[in-house]
Amino acid sequence: MEQSFELRRNDYSLSDDQEAVRQAFAEFFGQECPTTRVRAAEPLGHDEALWHQLAKLGAVSMALPEPAGGDGATLVDLLLVAEEYGRALAPVPLVEAAVTARLLATCPGPGTGRWLAGNAEGTELTTLALHPVRPGAPQLVPGGAVARAVVGLAGDDLVLVTAAEPPRLAPNQGTAPLAWWDLSGPSRQVLATGDAARGAYRRALAEWKVLTAGALAGLADAVKRLGAEFTKTRYTMGVPIGSLQGVAHPLADVEIAVAGARNLTRKAAWFLEHEPDARPELVPMAFAEAARAATTAAAVGLHVQGGFGFTLESDVTLHFRRAKGWSVLAGDPRAELLAIGDRLAATVH
Repeated sequence: MEQSFELRRNDYSLSDDQEAVRQAFAEFFGQECPTTRVRAAEPLGHDEALWHQLAKLGAVSMALPEPAGGDGATLVDLLLVAEEYGRALAPVPLVEAAVTARLLATCPGPGTGRWLAGNAEGTELTTLALHPVRPGAPQLVPGGAVARAVVGLAGDDLVLVTAAEPPRLAPNQGTAPLAWWDLSGPSRQVLATGDAARGAYRRALAEWKVLTAGALAGLADAVKRLGAEFTKTRYTMGVPIGSLQGVAHPLADVEIAVAGARNLTRKAAWFLEHEPDARPELVPMAFAEAARAATTAAAVGLHVQGGFGFTLESDVTLHFRRAKGWSVLAGDPRAELLAIGDRLAATVH
């Protein structure tokens, strides 16, 4: 049975090809992105050399259609890369570049080939504005501090806005390369209008949420493992602290949350790729659950490590700050609960 039908029917095992993709990027991030490199990229949250390395592996181009120079990989394949990226806390704009490249491939226009190729090759980053453009109202854009172009929705138009240099970093606790962009200025190009523009933007935003959810699920799994390993090396009254119910039970709850978030996110990615109108509630469900799993896992990891967990030297602190920061890049993740209700209500009527 093909993987597409397995995921649709709640079998979350990976095919041999998908496992090979996951393993290849797990090895890459394991070798090239230790936490020392993550810390060295602060406060901007971007490692230019690592980004070029990742681009050479095809992390962005793999999920582009073949006519656009890609490998035709699916959103599920790209999600597996995002999980490993989140596990390593890699300081690169993977999600933003991948989503925007896929968007540009579906809405080509004069000059957009440069930005599409730049995203795929890691030379010039284009990112996505997560909220519709409001005239005269700048918005925080993920990846905006390292990008020279942003795609956004301005009224009924999908627009590409460019700048000579990226704007200044907006400091944030997740050390993400955020920056304020005013997308209502004159230096913009219309890529699509009307229903085509709105549909392309909604699809890109959904892909961003699914891939960010995958990164959060990977982060949650990593910080869970840090906490579990710590409990094996610390003793109280002659026994490992992991043998105590007050420590073991919260870690077990985190394991359940991580597995649920990972599976839900993979399912959302499959439906978004193959049957986008069948289960529209899965995208906000995946994002909300992954955000909850990541922040819970990070909080439990901090408490398991006690006083050491709250120090800046602890790797758990790196995960904690990014779990909090990444989960609010698009706004309060609790808003996804309202989106779930709206989409389920729409299916009833």
